Amino acid sequence: MKRNNNIQIGLAVVLVAFGVALIIAAFIVPPTGVIDPTVLTAFGEILTFAGAVIGIDYRHRDKLQ
Repeated sequence: MKRNNNIQIGLAVVLVAFGVALIIAAFIVPPTGVIDPTVLTAFGEILTFAGAVIGIDYRHRDKLQ
């Protein structure tokens, strides 16, 4: 069970970090016409939310045990 918790918290950290990086990139990178900044922002927000949900699930499951 401990291995699953480590994988879950690692995945949450990676998702949040990648999502935040995409959100920052959407504001820094000039639009080249290939990928619209709104797409980068939306995808970054989705990854950040997914990571947060996984982290919250991990935290509450850890408290219940």
